[in-house]
Amino acid sequence: MAGRQAADVEDLLPVRVGVDRGTPLPLGLSETCDGFNFAVFSRHATAMSLVLLDVDDRIVESIALLPDHHRTGDVWHVHLARPLPGIAYAWRADGPHAPDEGHRFDPGRLLLDPYASAIELRPGPEGSTAVPRCLVLDHRFDWSDDRPPRHAWRDTVIYETHVRGLTVHPSSVTSSPGTFLGVIEKIPYLRELGITAIELMPVQAFNTHEIDRNDSTSGGRLRNYWGYNPVALFAPHPGYAGDAVPGAALHAFKTMVLELHRAGIEVILDVVFNHTGEAG
Repeated sequence: MAGRQAADVEDLLPVRVGVDRGTPLPLGLSETCDGFNFAVFSRHATAMSLVLLDVDDRIVESIALLPDHHRTGDVWHVHLARPLPGIAYAWRADGPHAPDEGHRFDPGRLLLDPYASAIELRPGPEGSTAVPRCLVLDHRFDWSDDRPPRHAWRDTVIYETHVRGLTVHPSSVTSSPGTFLGVIEKIPYLRELGITAIELMPVQAFNTHEIDRNDSTSGGRLRNYWGYNPVALFAPHPGYAGDAVPGAALHAFKTMVLELHRAGIEVILDVVFNHTGEAG
């Protein structure tokens, strides 16, 4: 009986080519054998749509999720049985607007996937940041036989640094200043110091133009240098990519970790959970 009822419900759903129910786990974007699964947590949303964008930020498709079909508990999900070459994505969520209760739903705004592993932050008007986009990428990477060095705590010497700060000045003598690849060039220096682990200040994506004030000395707009207001906790900061190709930061970050491990250096990440790019 239950099986027959489930089938009846499926029969009543609108036909949408290549759009399936999907699964609630894993959260974020995951590649499947025949497409991609998208899943996002929202306990208080009353409606959710997946928005696909092209390279020029034009909306290609907006897929409204059906609460009785595309929701499991507090997770909204959908599967697209199709390739998505050159496509980016974002979410729209509707729900209560009650700031005093922590709810600021606005269905007119595009939202980042909290579990996105690659995003693009394009410059907007007058140096501001345009609406960020989550990227659909090929995540394959040759890790070979990589494994963390796992030095004993009694032998551990940690060097804390900032990706840009370590490599951006001409005195660092790197061909890729201010980037993940620039850190690779500093490996001989780090080994000479005798360190066993490098602890990196936030490398997660952040909005460098979030500060709407000017420098009183230069007159130029202030920039977020340290990255302590992340906008995507699982996506490497695009500004550290060293390449304008969308998603290059993900490959560059993995390459940096691989080369540090090969040099016997562990990688520790400073991750900020207590204040994020939403501000306010």
